[in-house]
Amino acid sequence: METLRHILLIIHLLGFAALFGGLVVQAGPGPKKVLGIMRDGVGTAFVTGLLLVGVLEGGDDPVNHAKVAVKLVIALVLLVLVMANMRKDRIPTGLWAGMLVLTVVEVGVAVLWSPAHT
Repeated sequence: METLRHILLIIHLLGFAALFGGLVVQAGPGPKKVLGIMRDGVGTAFVTGLLLVGVLEGGDDPVNHAKVAVKLVIALVLLVLVMANMRKDRIPTGLWAGMLVLTVVEVGVAVLWSPAHT
């Protein structure tokens, strides 16, 4: 079970890396848009996150449901924003910045909200 958790965690992190990379590559002047890598990344991160919670629930350690809920809400908002703007030629810079901030907050919650901080 531990091996499965590690594999899912790696794929989950790679999904967020793809989303983050798709956003960061567009930093600077010029039009912003939702790229395919962002769609694939957020989708991968979302699905593997759900699978990770399932694996954790099956384990012996307690699951921090508050942390899971916060991460789920942020991930769902990111997924909806990406999917709703996928076919647009450009998105407002504010929306792009908001997605970037949400991505960083999602990673921050994952890293900083550890058992030592609860």
